[in-house]
Amino acid sequence: MSLPDFLVIGAPKAGTTALHTALAGHPQLFMSPVKEPKFFLTDGPPPRRGGGPGDVQTWREHVWDRDSYEALFSGRPAGALAGESTPFYLHDLEAQRRIRKLMPDAKLIVTVRDPVERAHSNWTHLWSAGLEPIHDLVRACEAEPRRVEAGWSAFWHYIGLGKYGEQLEHLFTLFPRDQVLVLRYRDIVDFPAGSLDQVCAFLDVKQGVLAELPRENVTAHPEHTVSHLALSRLVRAGAAVSRHLPGTIGTRITDPLERKLQENGQQRRPVSWEEREQLIPRFDADIRLLGEVLGADFTDWLQPRDRSGGLVGSRPDGQRQARNGQLRAG
Repeated sequence: MSLPDFLVIGAPKAGTTALHTALAGHPQLFMSPVKEPKFFLTDGPPPRRGGGPGDVQTWREHVWDRDSYEALFSGRPAGALAGESTPFYLHDLEAQRRIRKLMPDAKLIVTVRDPVERAHSNWTHLWSAGLEPIHDLVRACEAEPRRVEAGWSAFWHYIGLGKYGEQLEHLFTLFPRDQVLVLRYRDIVDFPAGSLDQVCAFLDVKQGVLAELPRENVTAHPEHTVSHLALSRLVRAGAAVSRHLPGTIGTRITDPLERKLQENGQQRRPVSWEEREQLIPRFDADIRLLGEVLGADFTDWLQPRDRSGGLVGSRPDGQRQARNGQLRAG
């Protein structure tokens, strides 16, 4: 068998891509050439139809059969640990069970981010790509129950993906805590060398080798204009047509349109306090559950933030050490 030794399991828009890329630079680690194989998200082939705009193209990217999945790790050097990063594994409780069944000794790395900030980044990603038809973050979140019922893929679950308390509580029924490392996104961004050393210590490979994360690719934010509306409709129409086309033909239709949407896009605007005020109640109970599960304080996620994303009235360093010694809240 050539299965991985560890997995970066989530959450989406919480630094998993940067972490995957950084770990690939360690000589004792081998990261899968396909960053998100999504192997544990299904028991067989993913859906072939249905879902939200663009979902079918994403489902076609799944590495869902065992031989193809193992082939991703066949190039690992002798003695190196192998890993992959699929940030939806944390959210998908069935995926957690599949990992436990096939790889009970695997080490799991989790990154968590202020859930409102995470939802905003997620929504901006889909809005800027022309796939999200609702130009208002709060209204898009309100549409989530209908979308879940209609079978839209997990990346549309702006609220659900941020329920880390529920997800980790379930994960700890399957895996012992010493097999799980939880990191805060803000620590990864602000203190990359220390965070990467934490990961290396967790994986029992040499520390002090990795010091930087790749520069974050911040999504542009196209304005809500007539031009954006028209192009977005074309993108979604192209995505709908591509469901019936083989291979990557569909992306040849939509990719140029998405690039056009990104032209002259404004810098991603921060979440407003009005938006936070409306969305925080959706996460309040889970944020408190997360604190109980990890023995750490996450109540800063319930507070106002300034335009730069910093806490209003917080200490300059924003750090509070958690009791488990692995996670810092701030």
